[in-house]
Amino acid sequence: MTGTGTTAPHPGATVRPLPIAVDTMGGDHAPGEIIAGAVDASREHGVRLVLVGQAPRIRRELDRHGFMGKIPIVHADEALDMGEGALASWRKPRSSIAIACHLIRQGRASALVSAGGTAGVVATSRLRLKGQQGVMRPAIAVTLPTRPRPTILLDAGATTDVKPEGLVQYAALGTAYAQILLGLDRPTVGLLNIGAEPGKGGKLTKRAHELLAGGSHGIEFAGNVEGHDLLSGRVDVVVADGFTGNVALKTMEGTIRTAFTEVRDVMSDGAAARLGALLQRRRLQDLRDRLDPDTYGGGVLLGLNGTVVIAHGASQARAITSACELAHRLAAGRIVERIREQVALTRTSRFGRRTTHADRDGAETPAKEPDAPEPREPPAGA
Repeated sequence: MTGTGTTAPHPGATVRPLPIAVDTMGGDHAPGEIIAGAVDASREHGVRLVLVGQAPRIRRELDRHGFMGKIPIVHADEALDMGEGALASWRKPRSSIAIACHLIRQGRASALVSAGGTAGVVATSRLRLKGQQGVMRPAIAVTLPTRPRPTILLDAGATTDVKPEGLVQYAALGTAYAQILLGLDRPTVGLLNIGAEPGKGGKLTKRAHELLAGGSHGIEFAGNVEGHDLLSGRVDVVVADGFTGNVALKTMEGTIRTAFTEVRDVMSDGAAARLGALLQRRRLQDLRDRLDPDTYGGGVLLGLNGTVVIAHGASQARAITSACELAHRLAAGRIVERIREQVALTRTSRFGRRTTHADRDGAETPAKEPDAPEPREPPAGA
């Protein structure tokens, strides 16, 4: 499935997706932890994969896990360094991420999983997969550990400068994502703002609120939400520009990490506290799992002609396994087609005219991408 399929089925319907392309060279612990997580995803969860990267190193790792010959390998000559920015997408046309994107475009893979640097992954994916027709800017969606079910936050940093119409499209992207991830027909959407009242915020959020409140666009708009609502589970999807969303996300991550450290210190302070911790061991383990980002698999870059899951750069095997499962679930739910349907509902006369590809935030026609090399299987003696 390359994102050019027919109309998607009901949100609950799934298909058997093509393999997930795993960038084995991205991440602080690549390729060892990346391949270990991929092996677990294949062996324990039955996720179909193809490993992209330097074939000799991949073979050595697979052999170490006793999994040689059980996951296909596609060789890539280059890898993006963790610190490389957006220009790396042009400098390294044979990178493992570029080759994985090419597999998606060829119809040989359904999604990409990478723990590489976010800037490099986003830039390369945007260049190689292109934005979906009518999508102004892509967005990164992340999962927040709320109760009774998770909440989706987007944009978490893909696009820092966006128009009000772009925030409406983010609501459409988040709706499609929540339909598949959370199994909801009509997920509720909130606009992150400095107050709950409709007149709050700057020009961007005021206008976005008007657009969202003025017509359904297939979106169940619940109004503004504030920062203290992010972990309350008040809505299913929270929409923000990439700058605001990224700051909010990192603030929450730091707060959760600090709070959990404090709880752990208190529970180990003295014999009585340790006994109490022992008696509450299962609940504490459940809490740790719920708050651990590795549980959720990473952020998902939405709005491209392909699914891209971006795991944390420090991901180890468990996080990569979760990322592979997430990519598989989204591909099976046909997330690209669901987004196409939702975005089509926002491109109506509610904005006064239909949005076309030329309207993408006033951007010029993108330059032609560098020639993408043909992915190749590794030589037999590699």
